[in-house]
Amino acid sequence: MDFGVVLRPNPPASGVVAMMKLAESAGFGYGWTFDSHVLWQEAFMIYPRALAETSAMIVGPMVTNPSTRDWSVLASMFATLNDEYGNRTVCGIGRGDSALRCIGLPPASLDAVSAAMTVIKGLAEGREVIHHGRPVRIPWARGGSLPMWLAAYGPRALRLAGERADGFILQTADPDIARWTFGSVRAAAAEAGRDPGSIAMCVAAPAYVGTDLGHQRDQLRWFGAMAGNHVADLVASYGEGGLPRALTGYIDKRPAYDYRQHGRADNPAADFVPDEIMDRCCLLGPAPAHVNRLRELAEIGADQFALYLMHDDEEGTLEAYGDEIIPAFRLSSGCRDLSY
Repeated sequence: MDFGVVLRPNPPASGVVAMMKLAESAGFGYGWTFDSHVLWQEAFMIYPRALAETSAMIVGPMVTNPSTRDWSVLASMFATLNDEYGNRTVCGIGRGDSALRCIGLPPASLDAVSAAMTVIKGLAEGREVIHHGRPVRIPWARGGSLPMWLAAYGPRALRLAGERADGFILQTADPDIARWTFGSVRAAAAEAGRDPGSIAMCVAAPAYVGTDLGHQRDQLRWFGAMAGNHVADLVASYGEGGLPRALTGYIDKRPAYDYRQHGRADNPAADFVPDEIMDRCCLLGPAPAHVNRLRELAEIGADQFALYLMHDDEEGTLEAYGDEIIPAFRLSSGCRDLSY
C-alpha cells in the first residue's frame, strides 16, 4: 500500500511545503492538497516548490474541477511541472464543491468532468485533442505522463471512474462503502473492456493517532460534515434507493453547510455527525488500530491511503505513521507478518 498526505494550502505556503517534506521523510509517497482558491492559497503555486524540496514525492490536487480553469491551462501547468521535475504529478479531479460554490457556481456535470479528463490528460501527455471545437496540441509537451484519478460516490460517477480514470478516490475509510464503490468501479471497467486491476484505488480520510477517542472524534468530526454535504447532493440526485445506508443514514439532521468552516477541526456545524460514523469513516485510536483498518482496506483492494492531516496533532500523527504504521506495510509486503 502507498501512503499520501492531504493538506489544505493554508498560508504560509512554506508551511505546506515543510509538511510535505516531513511526510516524505516519514514514508509518504504522495503529497496532495485541496484545490479551493478562495478558501485557501492557489495550490498550483505551491507545487513547484514542493517538488523542488522533495526527492521523489508525487504531488497533485485532491481534487481539482473542470470549471475554475480552462482545461488547457491545467494541462499546461501539469506538463510544465512534469518537464521540470520528471513526471511527478497526478491529477485528482471531481465535479467541484467548495471551489465552485464559494464563487457562486454549481458543481460541474459529469459530462464536463469526463470531457475534461480526456483533454487535460491528452494535452499534458503531448497528444492532439479537440478543445473548444478545434484541434489543439501542446507542442513542447513530450514524454509526459499524467494519471487522472476521479473522486466519486454516486453510481454514474463510479461508472465513469471504471470507464475512463487511471485511479479512483474514495473519500471515506468505511470498509463497507469501499467494497461497494470498488466493486462498482471494477465492474464498470470490465464492461468497458478495461483491466479492473489497472485502476488505482485510493481511500482518502482523516487519521489521528492517540488514545483519547473522544478528543480525536471531535477533532475530525468536520470530515463527517463535509462528506455529508456530498451525500446530500447524491440523495438529491438519486434518492436513497441504490445507495448504501452506511453512506446515507446520518444526514437527516444535517444543518446548512458553511463553507467558511470547510476542512476545519473547529467546524461548529459538525455536531450532527454521530460517533459511529466517525469510527467508520476515519482512522482513530492507537497505531495498531490504524494498521488493522488499513489491512482490511488493503484486502478490499485499496492501493493507497491518503491521510487528511487536519487536526491539533498533525506532526505527532505523521511521526506515528512513519515510526509504526507505514513500516508495518513495508515489512509485511516483504512476507513478514506483523501482528499487533
